[in-house]
Amino acid sequence: MASTIKNLAFFPLVFLLLCVDTNAQLSPLFYSRTCPNLQLIVRNSMRQALVKEARLGASILRLFFHDCFVNGCDASVLLDDTATFTGEKNAFPNKNSIRGFEVIDAIKSNVETACNGTVSCADILALAAKEAVFLLGGPSWSVPLGRNDARTASQSAANTNLPPPTASLATLISSFAAQGLNARDMTALSGAHTIGQARCTTFRTHIYNETNIDPNFATFRQRTCPGPASGTGDDNLAPLDIRSPNGFDNGYFQDLIARRGLFHSDQELFNGGSQDALVRLYSLNFRAFANDFVNAMIKMGNISPLTGSNGEIRKNCRVIN
Repeated sequence: MASTIKNLAFFPLVFLLLCVDTNAQLSPLFYSRTCPNLQLIVRNSMRQALVKEARLGASILRLFFHDCFVNGCDASVLLDDTATFTGEKNAFPNKNSIRGFEVIDAIKSNVETACNGTVSCADILALAAKEAVFLLGGPSWSVPLGRNDARTASQSAANTNLPPPTASLATLISSFAAQGLNARDMTALSGAHTIGQARCTTFRTHIYNETNIDPNFATFRQRTCPGPASGTGDDNLAPLDIRSPNGFDNGYFQDLIARRGLFHSDQELFNGGSQDALVRLYSLNFRAFANDFVNAMIKMGNISPLTGSNGEIRKNCRVIN
């Protein structure tokens, strides 16, 4: 596994984009004086995590998405529930689903050792998501930094704002538009499903009850995801990209062309609708996908950041100060 990560880390296509058309209060150079080794610390920490379990790359990327879609990129998703506070971890789209919190904890600890009380959990999560993509073979980019951490979270917003794996194309487009992301951004960001795995309960209906799926693929997936009548198998895992589940490439879009999208919402991107041509482009041209993915990640990372005197720099990403 270690050698695989090492080889993927030197993927030749690396995009180094400085963001000039971004939130003016965020800058890739935000910690250049106060924590100059920040990005190296995050990269080394993520590399160690991926050597232990490559799936954690997808988990961290998903954490970032689930954070930004709920009141902006403010690390609210990292907050634990307390006796007086209900956070987002147990919202319906997150419960028994999002993971990787211990990775962020470890990175935060390493960063605190080097730069005490300086770097927000929100920025750590943004950087960790970028490193997850890069270390699994995808592009790199300059992450705008300077976010603060939220002092609150919203379970109701998590239940409302995060599109489910059963979403239609219209619902997906609407959900992303509500966050300032267009349909092209949505399709590019969906390409994050080129890595990671999903629980049987999230794709069971698609493989048993729907027609826009390759029947051989449906049968294959049914082997490890029993029908609902069995009462078993809910937590059995399947890769979102059957071709290369631990490599960040365009295999996901090739799967969609072959009608092998694992989620209903995945296959909706290639179902005779407005995104078919873009899916075809991405399936043939990794560079086009990578460019659009980077631009969409930067755009998503700029959703309602807390800056200046708003929010705080948490000492522990799981609790407010």
